[in-house]
Amino acid sequence: MNRRRFGVLIAAVSLIAVLRPLDGRGRPARPDAAGTVKGTIALQGAKPHLPEISMAQDKVCASEQTGPVFPQDGQVNGNGTLPNAFIYVKAGLDKTYPAPSTPVTLDQRRCEYAPHVLGIMVGQPLSVVSEDPTTHNIHVMAKENRSWNVSQQPGAPALTRHFTRPEIMVAVKCNEHPWMKAYIGVTTNPFYAVSGDDGTFTIPNLPPGRYTIAAWTATFGTQEQQVTVEAGGTATANFTLESH
Repeated sequence: MNRRRFGVLIAAVSLIAVLRPLDGRGRPARPDAAGTVKGTIALQGAKPHLPEISMAQDKVCASEQTGPVFPQDGQVNGNGTLPNAFIYVKAGLDKTYPAPSTPVTLDQRRCEYAPHVLGIMVGQPLSVVSEDPTTHNIHVMAKENRSWNVSQQPGAPALTRHFTRPEIMVAVKCNEHPWMKAYIGVTTNPFYAVSGDDGTFTIPNLPPGRYTIAAWTATFGTQEQQVTVEAGGTATANFTLESH
């Protein structure tokens, strides 16, 4: 190989290295390498006033509290971001994903649902458990799936159910304790997340492609945006929802 052709080859290899994204070790990522979507859920406007919850109707619930309790719907983090937002890939996937056999757990703890917002795939088991020494009532108010309403005594075994259709979101309440609320995002893929105390989220392991990412909140509505995920790269999807 003469020097001219060798120089052209080196230039071509260098160009490929520049154009291809790098993996976590600084090497060129494979074309099929998974990417990540990260972002923040922020609030624009005034924080809503949240009245203190009274649990006096159930002495067990009242005795389990160590301080004031406020509704989880409408909560705002100290940095102006939102917890309990459900973020998911709404469109753009071109394959189906099998449901995991590992159950997702919805706990009843100190007379509140934990977590307040959760995700699950169609066909994946939902396990509802209780740590409280009082009777709860799990009322799942689905619209696309079958609704159900079951009481759970203290010490009773877990309740296991499945969802057969995607649904954003399924509301859950306790008929015994009206302040208890939870929301379940039922998806056909594993690419979802819930924002935490810092208002951030991460959706890992996404195949390269262009996607519609949606963010849902119980109080401040929903929002969508388009992102392009490169092989081995990280795309940013920041959402700003308004307080009314």
